[in-house]
Amino acid sequence: MSVKDGKDYLYLIWKSEQTRKQYIIGQLTKNGQYEFQYSEEVQSAIADGFKPLLCFPDLNKVYKDDRLFAIFKSRLPDRKRKNIQEILGKYGLEEYDDYMLLKRSGARLPIDNLEFIDPILSLDNNVTRIFFMAGVRHYLDCDGEECNRSIKVTRGDEVFLREEPENFHDQNAVQFLNTSGKVLGYIPRYYSKEVCKLLKQGKKIVCHIYNVDKNKNCNECIKIIMKIAN
Repeated sequence: MSVKDGKDYLYLIWKSEQTRKQYIIGQLTKNGQYEFQYSEEVQSAIADGFKPLLCFPDLNKVYKDDRLFAIFKSRLPDRKRKNIQEILGKYGLEEYDDYMLLKRSGARLPIDNLEFIDPILSLDNNVTRIFFMAGVRHYLDCDGEECNRSIKVTRGDEVFLREEPENFHDQNAVQFLNTSGKVLGYIPRYYSKEVCKLLKQGKKIVCHIYNVDKNKNCNECIKIIMKIAN
């Protein structure tokens, strides 16, 4: 659980169709009631093509509701679905909890580029996160088209982290390396700042390949499981 000032919260991420860059465009907080507000990156996202959500038109307002906002709830499976217990089990839930389902599933839809992310805080200990490695199409030698030419990556392989402070796009950039020292990709931007901070603190961070699916698009072919220990 990510808690800030006693509140549990999630990032709302938007990915640009043009640049493929991911922006933290908002924050959903749960503290008795739900609150949503846009983040500082929303202006950069707008410059890259993002349009404010129709039900949240004011970039400076903190929106509040006693229930999960309808726009977010509609992204979740209906609790009356016949296979709902199977879906809940997939995310480690025994009963329907819309906020926890939002957190664990990410609530992605094929109609837009929005996704919820459970953030990492520098004070978090014994944290596990599963996510897609960023930028792999530029490093697997497949040119983003020919999967059969890509560097072999297998579920269970350990991968290693290396900071790249000279990175022009992200001063907190952290690379993934295989056992041979070959760069495979990067920590996503929405995690890079905190991961970079944790590395500087000497935290033990262990990463393995969680899944490889070459039938996915090039930006989502490798999933990582990352564990942060005390």
